[in-house]
Amino acid sequence: MEMRKPDWETPEQAASRLKRVATATIVGSMLEWYDFYLYATMASIVFSKVFFDSSNPTTASMMAFSTFAIGFVARPLGGVLFGYFGDRFGRKKLLYVTFFLMGVCTTAIGLIPSYATIGFWAPLLLVVIRILQGLGAGAEFAGASVTSYEHASDDRRGRQGSWPALGLNLGLLLSSFTVYLLTLGGDKFLQSGGWRIPFLLSSVLVMVGMWVRKRLPETPAFDRAEAGGAEKKPFKELFSTNRAGLMVVFLVAIGYNALSYIFKTFSLAYLTQFKGVSANVTSLSVTFASLVAIVAVPTFGWLCDKYSSKKVLIVGGLLSALFAYPFMALLSSGQNSLIYAALIVGTGILAPMMFAPQGSFLSRQFSVQSRSTGMGTAREIGTAIAGGLAPLWALSMVARSPGHATGGVVLILAASGLILSLGSAFDQGHRFSKHKN
Repeated sequence: MEMRKPDWETPEQAASRLKRVATATIVGSMLEWYDFYLYATMASIVFSKVFFDSSNPTTASMMAFSTFAIGFVARPLGGVLFGYFGDRFGRKKLLYVTFFLMGVCTTAIGLIPSYATIGFWAPLLLVVIRILQGLGAGAEFAGASVTSYEHASDDRRGRQGSWPALGLNLGLLLSSFTVYLLTLGGDKFLQSGGWRIPFLLSSVLVMVGMWVRKRLPETPAFDRAEAGGAEKKPFKELFSTNRAGLMVVFLVAIGYNALSYIFKTFSLAYLTQFKGVSANVTSLSVTFASLVAIVAVPTFGWLCDKYSSKKVLIVGGLLSALFAYPFMALLSSGQNSLIYAALIVGTGILAPMMFAPQGSFLSRQFSVQSRSTGMGTAREIGTAIAGGLAPLWALSMVARSPGHATGGVVLILAASGLILSLGSAFDQGHRFSKHKN
């Protein structure tokens, strides 16, 4: 069994170490998901008018939303490259590099001139920056999860493995509340240049995060592997002994990301484009959902330690499949109170129920020598396929169907929940850990 802390460490030193680990992993996830919601919101409301030829609004809207998916194309490459980097040179260095890359790109988006100013160079710059940003984001969750997991004691892997999920929802809260404030007077301020403010403000979060991550200690598990002279051939280790774990992580990633990105991304575009709901309402619904999720995440982390991350994941997937039809029915009503209810249940409860266990569950599918590579590779390939394509596919299905019907979206959601539960049932963690988490 892996050692979770150095033998010489006092309780006070352990507490100090875990505070630094918690801060570093949470802040990084905050930035990734702060950008995620900002970009999803702006792509559905503003970017078609700012970065594309708006003479054909429908085409410009689909092209703007497609740039959201483009970021996912680079995620698998980032997961493989930076995951390998983490297994070869350490988890600390990995998290520092990925955070820097994501942070610079998020700020840079707020500086891109409009289509009216520089023509086709505007969408081209946007795409290039999204690809670079995707490289960093491709290893961020894997790095943060592995770091949290390897610093945890055996009886707290679920709770500490949920720290990146907590950062996710803090990032959603920060960005959605920012958008809510910017749209109090309607969407006009965003469209006239106000959209740049939250991207530029992210530079503050970047500076804080860089300082925090520089102070992050290396994980005890990696240090022990280093001291033991473990062979540093992550890909050889991964494909010789961890292939089943790759499939488990891939299936969980496919199921979760299709659900999560439809809950969080498709819903915003659907409400804006087909129901005429303002950004003020959609941002407030995500704010409410994020507040609920901040409480839900540690609760589900605790349940992972009590019952196992596998069981929590399976139940979360099944409940999400059952919620598919009610979710779309609530959104389709166009009523603010029902929209709030849909997002609170989907984004505030079900998504955290499926995401909080992943830090511990996915990490334990691999040995120490290939853990970062395995997580980054399998999860990000699944994320790129489902996270990038599922909301775009769902949106195109609604756009092309008579009367903008949502039955196809219901089927995608239900199938995704079942895939996640099925993947979780083939848990391989017993091969590398004696603990249920």
